[in-house]
Amino acid sequence: MELMSENKHNIITGEVVSVNISSEKGVSKKRAAKILLIEDFGVENDAHAKTPNREVSFLAMESILKTRKRKLAVNPGDFAENITTKGIDLPQLPIGTKLQIGDALLEVTQIGKVCHSRCQVFYKVGDCVMPKEGIFAKVVHGGEIKVGDMIICTIN
Repeated sequence: MELMSENKHNIITGEVVSVNISSEKGVSKKRAAKILLIEDFGVENDAHAKTPNREVSFLAMESILKTRKRKLAVNPGDFAENITTKGIDLPQLPIGTKLQIGDALLEVTQIGKVCHSRCQVFYKVGDCVMPKEGIFAKVVHGGEIKVGDMIICTIN
C-alpha cells in the first residue's frame, strides 16, 4: 500500500478517494464533490446520519479492487460507504482510533456490521464487503471532506 506509513507514534496515513452520499438507506451512494460532517450527527443530508455508533461509514479502495478481481463492476459508493479510502487497512484499526481529515475528527466505533437482510447493494454487485471490511465512526468534530484529503489515523 503505497500511502501507508507507520511510525513509533502509532500514526497511519492514507487518502480520501471518494466521498459519497444517499438520501435512502440500503442503496448505493452517489459520488459528491464534498461532504460536510456534523458533530454527533454524521454526514449532512445522508440517510445514515444520526445512526448510533455508525454515523459515518468507510471502505477501502483496496476492498473494492478485490471485488473487481472477481469480475464484478463496482465503484466507490456502490457499497453504501460515505468515505472511500486508499492506503489504510481499515479493518485492522482498533475501536477508538482517531481519524483526522482536514478539520474533521472522527473516532472508530465499529468494525464491520451484521447484515440482517440483503439490500439493493448486495443484489446490484452480487456480494458485499462492508460486513467484514467496512468500518464506522462517530463525528467528534465536524468539517468538510473532499477527494484528495489526507487521513491521519492515531491509534490509542
